[in-house]
Amino acid sequence: MKLLLLLVLVGLAQGFQTRVPLRKMKSLRQRLREQGLLESYLEQHPYNLAAKYFPGITVEPLENYMDDEYFGTISIGTPPQEFTVVFDTGSSNLWVPSVFCSSPACRNHNRFNPAESSTFLSTNETLFIAYGTGSMTGVLGYDTVNVAGISVRNQIFGLAETEPGDFFYYSPFDGILGLAFPSIASSGATPVFDNMMMENLVDSHLFSVYLSRDDKGGSFVLFGAIDPFYTTKGISWIPLSAETYWQITMESVSVSGTPVACSSGCQAIVDTGTSLLAVPMRAFRTLMKHLGASSSGEISCEATKNLPSLIFHINGQEFPLLPRAYVVKSNGYCSLGLQGMDVPTEEGELWILGDVFIREYYVIFDRANNKVGLSQLP
Repeated sequence: MKLLLLLVLVGLAQGFQTRVPLRKMKSLRQRLREQGLLESYLEQHPYNLAAKYFPGITVEPLENYMDDEYFGTISIGTPPQEFTVVFDTGSSNLWVPSVFCSSPACRNHNRFNPAESSTFLSTNETLFIAYGTGSMTGVLGYDTVNVAGISVRNQIFGLAETEPGDFFYYSPFDGILGLAFPSIASSGATPVFDNMMMENLVDSHLFSVYLSRDDKGGSFVLFGAIDPFYTTKGISWIPLSAETYWQITMESVSVSGTPVACSSGCQAIVDTGTSLLAVPMRAFRTLMKHLGASSSGEISCEATKNLPSLIFHINGQEFPLLPRAYVVKSNGYCSLGLQGMDVPTEEGELWILGDVFIREYYVIFDRANNKVGLSQLP
């Protein structure tokens, strides 16, 4: 598998700040399409993206990683054992495959071996996380987790013992590092960033994310700091409406000056672990009609030249999403990077602002003030 970005450790000159470089790969959707396996895979693996966000249940429907491209490397144990992970603001647990797992999906990925770590501590606690098409089960343990130079001692994490199905088998990542709030962590496990804050391992109680467009490199997660290079247009701060996911309130979504969705207000989650823009079904159908796409989101590549911007009205400000951001081009096909879903919430309809949205903004996740900061990128 060709890496489009070599991982290097980039240290900041002062303070407790660390930048985790992210590498950009072909998505699972692209690889399956190239092998002629995409249609049969989708037929055999129906999924429900909405399942991830049901209150009170820690769910990670990994089919929404079909288009994910951004992964980073961490290490666990002494001496360190390396793993490729998704840095996911839509979940809160850290887990990786273990040597106790005999599932095919584990056998072709890096597996943690506790016997080879002098700092590992076992527990009798179990971990279960439900997925859109299956589940992972395992045990919890403690060990040193290193994230680009930040060593978090006695970090609780999951050691997967089963990973049913074949999705993980095709996935380029080993596990997940969740960056949401402790309130949604399965088995009450303390998230990695919470331990970084409690142990004073970061200058500021925030982290920020930059995701590159197209085939450009340079994507990163920066713990404990804001890089001023990416905030030249200023930062718009948005208060959280819930301390579970990184959830905010939107006033509306408009196209060409006309409100077309979320007209009575709605909720949105800023989620690096969701590749597309997930839209309530009624709004999805409306947008497909306005944008001239089919019910599945496919559109003529020629027609994409005349598409309008989607404008998100949040906290009294406008956040545009240009066609270059929400049009997905792959192997001669064009489609809109939107997916329909419905999640019942007390606050009304829910949107997921995934990587399609995040690529247009430098995003700051501020735990000290429970806010999300957005700075539009050039």
